Amino acid sequence: MDELPDIGERARKLFSGPIDFLKSAPKLEHLPDPIVPEIAFAGRSNVGKSSLINAVTNRSKLARASNTPGRTQELNYFDVGRPLVFRMVDMPGYGFAEAPRDMVKRWRFLINDFLRGRQVLKRALVLVDARHGLKDVDRDIMGMLDDAAVSYHLVLTKADKIKPTELAKMFEAIRTEAAKHPAAHPLILPTSSETGEGIAELRTAILEAVLQ
Repeated sequence: MDELPDIGERARKLFSGPIDFLKSAPKLEHLPDPIVPEIAFAGRSNVGKSSLINAVTNRSKLARASNTPGRTQELNYFDVGRPLVFRMVDMPGYGFAEAPRDMVKRWRFLINDFLRGRQVLKRALVLVDARHGLKDVDRDIMGMLDDAAVSYHLVLTKADKIKPTELAKMFEAIRTEAAKHPAAHPLILPTSSETGEGIAELRTAILEAVLQ
């Protein structure tokens, strides 16, 4: 407990240090060995996941956004720290309207099996567009995380795109709904990749999950 007051600074230094792309895993057999804690980023297509990952890691092009929503159907791994402290997992975006049905089915099997079988997965971050709130596809992934007993934070993206009063109302509505989900962490984080709002708090929350 003595180290908790310094965890924000530790998180800042960690994310300012070496972070490297490791690999893309289209199937579970391609996953790296489970030797360190993992933190997964999940979210609808166009929720701003790549931008948030880049903001958290102080990089401009670590995570690359696809021009075609739903195209990325792999688990992308990033090593954080040298020596290695933990790994970030960029999960394929969900809720894409143009993807073929068989692709959506493969996505569900991949994600469901990953969530249920990855012992080193410490926490997931479910990204929600602050302008639009929770959608049914978000509730689906929350249900999958509940069933897999994987703790998750709800992270509001693009918080700078709406008025503070509207953000407050959205935050309260999401907090009320999240309270009904057993695996949802009570800490909900409003963020903006453009202004930097909430980025330091998100880094700290990630490191706290890694150290648990």
